[in-house]
Amino acid sequence: MSINQPGSDGRAEKRRQAAMAVLAHAQTAEIAQRLAPLPLPSHDNLREPENGLVMVRGRIGGDGAPFNLGEATVSRAAVRLASGEVGFGYTLGRDRGKAELIALCDALIQTSAHAETIEAEVIAPLQAQMIADRQRRAAETAATRVDFYTLVRGEG
Repeated sequence: MSINQPGSDGRAEKRRQAAMAVLAHAQTAEIAQRLAPLPLPSHDNLREPENGLVMVRGRIGGDGAPFNLGEATVSRAAVRLASGEVGFGYTLGRDRGKAELIALCDALIQTSAHAETIEAEVIAPLQAQMIADRQRRAAETAATRVDFYTLVRGEG
């Protein structure tokens, strides 16, 4: 039984979304390094990695009328495993290799045989590294923080 079957309770979809959020922020070399020692099943490219443009939209004041902010370069890929699962990968920029690695991870997360391994060996370490990097940047920023306070002047 596939993890992402239409009668599932939505956990599989949330698992894929969480994995894609981590993979989108990871570096290509980090993803490849984590996947390298794993025994990966054979797969075919349904859509060769390619670059394109998407329109980025914004809202006036955060919740007002939408407007076109501009275009952003995006890379995308689609992969099918020999067992039939299809994975999709999208990333900002022109990194076709990263899009293909993300698509492969997406397909693997949908299989019962590889999902736990991918989460434990790829997603979890990348997420821990991402959280540590954010905390380090927050600490560096906090070190330069200036506290302003009001001085009361006068005799009164």
